[in-house]
Amino acid sequence: MNYQLNDVNLFYDMDKEERTAALQDITLSLDGKGLVGILGPSGSGKSSLLYIMAGLKQPTSGQVIYGNREITNMDSSILATLRRKEFGFVFQQHFLINYMTVLENTLSPLNINNKSTRRKAMQLLERLGIEKYVNKYPHQLSGGQRQRVAIARALMNNPKVIFGDEPTAALDHASAVEVMELLSEYTTEAMVVIVTHDESILEKADTKIYIRDGRVEEVHKSKQRRI
Repeated sequence: MNYQLNDVNLFYDMDKEERTAALQDITLSLDGKGLVGILGPSGSGKSSLLYIMAGLKQPTSGQVIYGNREITNMDSSILATLRRKEFGFVFQQHFLINYMTVLENTLSPLNINNKSTRRKAMQLLERLGIEKYVNKYPHQLSGGQRQRVAIARALMNNPKVIFGDEPTAALDHASAVEVMELLSEYTTEAMVVIVTHDESILEKADTKIYIRDGRVEEVHKSKQRRI
């Protein structure tokens, strides 16, 4: 699914004399597949851009078009259904459900627990190296292990877009590279959007968006799309 952002702005403190600009005049066109990295210093607007693309925040002005649907000001129930069916999310905080096991957390986006879904969940957990923790609870895992469970959960519904806000922040570099390899496998059929401070994990990125002070400074696209 193609993404188009047209003159997107996001302001806070609208009722005050001086507004705070999180995003200003963002216009982007993405082809809906591939690995997209959003880079910039802390406070630059990286996460705000991702949240607006994902429909988790509404811009103050401008349009966000996903496929042939404008998600800006879309009815909240329709938008929630879109996110559930077509998007996957991995945030800085894992947001696992404390009373569920690793397997149950991984299955939670589907709300289906049968032989087929359990097999798929186990394949993802094995790929992420945490299959032996399948019956553990989040409090029994390290931060890095919890983040891997969150990544497996995000992949369970075969999302068309995966949004990651610093998804490897809790991992050491070697583990972060392994996770990015897994996410990259999905980019021939889907788009993976990653906010990160660590440009080294984006060696295979198809598009890199550099943002500073709420504005896009540069968009770098690889010369040849990976197959």
